[in-house]
Amino acid sequence: MIRAVIAGLGNMGLSHALALHSLPGVEIIGLINRSPVELPEELQSYPRLKSFSDGLELKPNLVVIATYSDSHADYACAAMEAGAHVFVEKPLATTVSDAERVVAKAKETGRKLVVGYILRHHPSWIRLIKEARGLGGPFVFRLNLNQQSSGAEWETHKALMQTTSPIVDCGVHYVDVMCQITDGKPLRVHGMGVRLSNEIAEDMYNYGQFQVVFDDGSVGWYEAGWGPMMSETAFFVKDIVSPNGSVSITDGNKGASANIDGHTKVGSILVHRPDGDVSIDLPDEPGHQELCDAEQAYMVRAITENIDLKRHMQDAVQSLAICLAADESIRTGQPITLGTAQ
Repeated sequence: MIRAVIAGLGNMGLSHALALHSLPGVEIIGLINRSPVELPEELQSYPRLKSFSDGLELKPNLVVIATYSDSHADYACAAMEAGAHVFVEKPLATTVSDAERVVAKAKETGRKLVVGYILRHHPSWIRLIKEARGLGGPFVFRLNLNQQSSGAEWETHKALMQTTSPIVDCGVHYVDVMCQITDGKPLRVHGMGVRLSNEIAEDMYNYGQFQVVFDDGSVGWYEAGWGPMMSETAFFVKDIVSPNGSVSITDGNKGASANIDGHTKVGSILVHRPDGDVSIDLPDEPGHQELCDAEQAYMVRAITENIDLKRHMQDAVQSLAICLAADESIRTGQPITLGTAQ
């Protein structure tokens, strides 16, 4: 029996808790949140804890970390030192050195470490990546996710921006997609950002974009913005171009940009080649909770089937390194060189 503790009961933490609640062979032994939170009926019988150390004292063998980003690295290392496998929401850490520290701890302790890249478990995104790789590189990546948020959603975004910018928080998902399509290593990143609200700290920005150059000649662009001022025109662009054609998500602008379920929806893919186009319809796509179910099912399989997660951890560090380099570029006004060792 896998004894699980979940730390952080925001949107993602609650979804992961519901996923583990439904999985056979898993027993939830504690839910951790610093402040009171209303729980769905399915979770109300589980013990509620106030601190992470309280959770580790219960001797779990799986810890799910869905707290704010600046706690991820320390919590993950502490959990693995206590003997638990770890699922940690993205981003893995707030610095590359901390991300590398977590990966090193996983290797040292022999614990499984899975990072919450939800798109890796989405059949439509898996198909998109396969179709793009089939065209061959070098690639041009045009990806964005802008969110027109207000009310409670804007409050959540402002809380996130106390530690993490939009291009890091959201960007790691889509940079991870880039890295799954191209086998090239990132060489150079150039970022630009703007603070569009007086409601956030002076040293933070709520809109950013960056370009990344890979050593196989591929280039990528990513854009992310949060807040009530953001446009809902072309807020969801997913376009991959190669010498042999392109692959695009064509139904991405359905619904409001703040709708979390819409962020993973594909609907259909258009594969364009000079000799003709092919449209691939993708009906009955999984929703947000179903994807969290798939993530936790994979976490359990990683433990019970001893899945090799070396590439998974390497990719998590690389995608974070690119996004953090973009953040550094925005703050310094200079391109950042990554080299080929990432």
